[in-house]
Amino acid sequence: MPFSVMPMSSQGDGPQPPAAVSAIGLRKSYGDKTVLDGIDLHIPAGSVFALLGPNGAGKTTAVKILSTLISADGGQAQVAGHDLAAAPQAVRAAIGVTGQFSAVDGLITGEENMLLMADLHHLSRGEGKRLTAELLERFDLVDAAKKPAAGYSGGMKRRLDIAMTLVGDPRIIFLDEPTTGLDPRSRHTMWTIIRELVATGVTVFLTTQYLEEADELADRIAVLNNGKIAAEGSAEELKRMIPGGHIRLRFTDPDTYRSAASALHDATTDDDALALQIPSDGSQRELRSLLDRLDSAGIEADELTVHTPDLDDVFFALTTTIPTQSAQSAQSKEDAR
Repeated sequence: MPFSVMPMSSQGDGPQPPAAVSAIGLRKSYGDKTVLDGIDLHIPAGSVFALLGPNGAGKTTAVKILSTLISADGGQAQVAGHDLAAAPQAVRAAIGVTGQFSAVDGLITGEENMLLMADLHHLSRGEGKRLTAELLERFDLVDAAKKPAAGYSGGMKRRLDIAMTLVGDPRIIFLDEPTTGLDPRSRHTMWTIIRELVATGVTVFLTTQYLEEADELADRIAVLNNGKIAAEGSAEELKRMIPGGHIRLRFTDPDTYRSAASALHDATTDDDALALQIPSDGSQRELRSLLDRLDSAGIEADELTVHTPDLDDVFFALTTTIPTQSAQSAQSKEDAR
């Protein structure tokens, strides 16, 4: 059943930590289709921020704007302390970008790809070789370093892609659906790499359609829908926004079950399973309150489980199916320019 959800503010009431990425009123349209309709962002340094949304919601457009690949139609943004419009070169010097499609050149080896990137960053030959060797080892690509990248698996190409991004020592990395098409083992390897990057102080701006990925990695998550941020918060905060959470109590003794049902007037009963279901947001406060009520009545449940909505529930509740074919066509034409 449809329901209304008010966006959660990422601003809070107290002072905010320094932002690696911030935006106010960011707007972008393709033809008559508004893709970003005045979004605000505040991403603290050294954190993982995940942007979720359906296909065509504007996730890649947001990444392209913030990484200076395309310009916004309106709004203001700062990346690494630099104004996006006034100092795009300074922004580019501070960031790394890994897009949906690998930037690896399959005709040359993994090592040659790395050395080419070192040349583009104007590193000396010695420094380029040292950094290449270090990153190839860090990303477990030493054995494949001398082989043409065309023969790499999807996971290896993705690892090489991120290794190439790190040649410039960026403090902010934009990862646009970095694990799309990877098998579960390769995806988990990528998660480990992302966690290691953040542990060194790197900020990661992640777009993904894998809700488990956002749940595992992100400190904060924003859900983008129809050009606006529908909600933002930690994974747990977002889950608590969605109705359907409950605590389930199961009993083996029918008399104890009936006593519990009498004591807990707000519970839904399941006589066959000798189980009670009590609406709850899954918070520690509500759980403690329920346990206190059971203790006061001298009742002990044989089994207690807490059920909370997951990010799938959040995603489906907050998003609609978009875009139209004409909007996709307009964006594809813009991307091709």
